[in-house]
Order: sequence, then structure tokens, then C-alpha cells
Amino acid sequence: MGGAAPPLPAAAMAAAGLGALGPGEAAAAAQALSLPAEAFGNDPRVELAWAMKAHQHAQVYFNLISSVDPKFLNLTKVDDQIYEEFRKTFRDLKIDVLDPEDLKSEPAKAKWRPFCLKFEGVVEDFNYGTLLRLDSRREYTEENTIFATRIQFFAIEIARNREGWNNEVYGSARNPGGEEPKSG
Repeated sequence: MGGAAPPLPAAAMAAAGLGALGPGEAAAAAQALSLPAEAFGNDPRVELAWAMKAHQHAQVYFNLISSVDPKFLNLTKVDDQIYEEFRKTFRDLKIDVLDPEDLKSEPAKAKWRPFCLKFEGVVEDFNYGTLLRLDSRREYTEENTIFATRIQFFAIEIARNREGWNNEVYGSARNPGGEEPKSG
């Protein structure tokens, strides 16, 4: 664990071909993201740009919860609204260790869709693809990562921060060897 940046999951890296991407290609792919989706079809350069952006977001977020007590974090200007709506809609959703079916099954999608749409125009890029950790105690790895929308990420991570589920990541970063602090 610790403060090291999490690696891009191997599946995303393989699909994206990150090793072959130069700075100019990365800039061009990032610029292309401003064009309408219909202009691309299944352009692998766009998929690569999305994978890179999601990986960067994951790195920043994991470093943040490793270095700042999660209970003090505000991820958006509307954290209170997101949290209130999330817990109203998903009262019993277990967020310490997510079950992918709670995000990806057809019944789950039917419940998540209206929740997500409530934040259109409220949360910037609310429907962008983002990496989300399944187990809140662990870092981003291929086995512990799922793709979600940005508003799903915000809702779950705001709840994890407020409900104490990210405390273990923060505590592990403060005390990497798991040793008890010595009193003097």
C-alpha cells in the first residue's frame, strides 16, 4: 500500500497499449475527447484517452485518501446533496466491499440510472467513466477495480469517507508496517 501511485489494471493497460503512446498522441487523444461521441465509433485512441484519464483520477484519489484523513475530504461542491440522495436511494447498499452486481446487473442499472441523471448539470462530467475500488481497504489493482460513472464513484466514495470505510487506507499509509506507535 503506502503513498505510491496505483498501477493501471493490467487489462486496461493491455487494451489501451499505454506503452506505445507518445506525448503528442496523448495530447491529440485528449483533445479529441471534446468532439461528439458519434464522430468516433469505437476508436481505440479515444478508449486509450479515457483509460489514461481514469487512471490519473484513480492515482490522485488514492494518494489523497492516503495522505488526508478521509472524514475531512470534500470531493465536490455538492457532497452533502450527493450523500443524502445516495443513502436515500441506496439505503442498504454495502459499500465497504462492493458487489459488482450492485452496479452492473440490469436491476441495479435501473436503480442507478435515475440517481445518476439527478446530477446531470449539477456535477461536472457526472457520467464520465471512472475507476472504482471494490474493497475499500485495498488499493487499485486489476482484481479490485471496476469501471463506474463519475457520479457513482462520488456517491460511493463520499459515503465511504463519511462512514469511515476509507480510514484503513489512511491509517495504513500513516503506519505502513502496521506497527504500534512507540510511546516515549
